[in-house]
Amino acid sequence: MFAVIKTGGKQFRVAANDRITIAKLEGNPGDTVAFGSVLMLTDGEKSTIGAPFLSDITVAGEIVEQTRGEKVIAFKKRRRQNSKRKRGFRAELTVVRITDILTGGKKPEMKKGEAAPVALKAASPAVKGKAKPAAKAEALDASNLSLISGVGPTIEKKLRAAGITSWNDIASWAEADVAKWDEELKLRGRATREEWVVQAKELLAGKPPRAKADQAELASGEDY
Repeated sequence: MFAVIKTGGKQFRVAANDRITIAKLEGNPGDTVAFGSVLMLTDGEKSTIGAPFLSDITVAGEIVEQTRGEKVIAFKKRRRQNSKRKRGFRAELTVVRITDILTGGKKPEMKKGEAAPVALKAASPAVKGKAKPAAKAEALDASNLSLISGVGPTIEKKLRAAGITSWNDIASWAEADVAKWDEELKLRGRATREEWVVQAKELLAGKPPRAKADQAELASGEDY
């Protein structure tokens, strides 16, 4: 059995235990979400199409994590006007695991999860001359794999393609897991050398990331 739902202006074909990444929904990991905009339901060889929605069908899901998409750069330049502008944008996304497709007007039991945000308190660096304002403490996104030293854009794409999307995934690795991913993703021993598992545990404990060139930018919250 599968259904076609509409959320965030897009349509998704879903079945039980599927994971989908959609436009951000308010909630914490573990929260139950219900999708009432069901366009079609297929059960075996029988298909039912809504006009436009099926009022007695509800798709239930559970929020897995709140994450962000890849950065998109918008660059605008006006010729011969000495004017240019560069801005970055990352879409706010939610990963949802489909738990059930309810028929006959049934509604899911709404449950609340408990989320523990990882916070980073940015220390004010001592700078000679003119003092800089202290950076505000802000919550870091546990799905930002680039905060782990040794994880660049190319490796991050490999990890996400393999289903490794958060610090929790890396922190749970055993030695066998490290060897497995090193071979499958051709990391050439980088995970062991850079101590990815230790770094992930440090980040989850609220410690600041290890030496990163973009640490000041992340702490200030400013974009370029």
